[in-house]
Amino acid sequence: MRKFIVITGTRAEYGIFKPVLKAINERIDVELSLIAIGMHLLKDFGYTINEIEKDGFKISAKIEGLYSKDSGADMAKSIGKGIVKLTEVLDKAKPDILLLLGDRGEMLAGAIAATYMSIPIAHIHGGEVSGNVDGVVRHAITKLAHIHFPATEESANRIIKMGEAPSRVYVVGAPSLDSILKEDIIEPTELSKKYDLDLSKPILLVIHHPVILEFDNAPSQIRETLEAISELKYQTILVYPNADAGGRRMIEVIKEYEKSPFIKTIESIPYREFLSLMNIANAMVGNSSSGIIEAPSFGLPVVNIGSRQDGRQRSTNVIDVGYNRKGIKAAIKKALYDEDFKRKAKECKNPYGNGKASIRIADILSKIKIDKELLQKRFTW
Repeated sequence: MRKFIVITGTRAEYGIFKPVLKAINERIDVELSLIAIGMHLLKDFGYTINEIEKDGFKISAKIEGLYSKDSGADMAKSIGKGIVKLTEVLDKAKPDILLLLGDRGEMLAGAIAATYMSIPIAHIHGGEVSGNVDGVVRHAITKLAHIHFPATEESANRIIKMGEAPSRVYVVGAPSLDSILKEDIIEPTELSKKYDLDLSKPILLVIHHPVILEFDNAPSQIRETLEAISELKYQTILVYPNADAGGRRMIEVIKEYEKSPFIKTIESIPYREFLSLMNIANAMVGNSSSGIIEAPSFGLPVVNIGSRQDGRQRSTNVIDVGYNRKGIKAAIKKALYDEDFKRKAKECKNPYGNGKASIRIADILSKIKIDKELLQKRFTW
């Protein structure tokens, strides 16, 4: 029986991971457990460990004490602490494979620990380009990983150009699309009652995260977004940002707008509800990767603000705009009322796959040969 361990550190990434975890858990020849770390254990970001426990997945360890302050220095310290604590957990668990996703610091910490402990690393969503420090961290994990699961051919080609052997690279698509096709989406009327929404009027779904390289500007950036929304006065569901440097400073600004009658702020939303809100929203606003990866599957127009998603492969549902309330207002109006753009968004093709990523990942990981040849990487430059 193969033993898999998955590191999860945020609500959003756990939602992406979930269909993969289900696909692995359904196999009788595999033992799966999770390490919950980072934002999952922070009360001011929703304490989302509860969602994992509710779903019934085995949690082998909870690692607290990371991201206690709002700075880049604290993020760096948290990665260092994460390496130490993850090493202790992995040394005790002795997994056959460590499964990581994306570009978070927790994933980098796990990859570093596993590399020195000769634990094979499988990495989902490698090879993508994005702004912020995330893109650099993603590529660093790619260079440490032994098995690559990019979402697109473009990302796979980038991984191979980085010197990774083509035989280690499997294009599987984005796991989050599996959830869109398989999750039981909440009925619009039920959702509208829970969030007190009028389905006959425009609904905005807003998620605006900090950009670490623009840490000092985080409060002013979210203020520009909120001022634009305040002037437009559309129904808005606003989800708190993540715990990266600047996140708490953004939340301080958000609290100034919580008394608005048309802005509803939420610390964290379960992934099923999040997808259901994407299904009924008329536009998504902010800089979340979900606007790039998941939104096309709903034909949802997206106003993508700032540099966080720079260079990321996207469909025709996205309007890019800077940190300027006037430009953000104009982009939102275009997303809501420009019939030509709305048609392009509605008919857009999602470049991130067809919703079968999880089964592909589970199949490959259950069959791949784990030996010295897998661990001994040879770059192909």
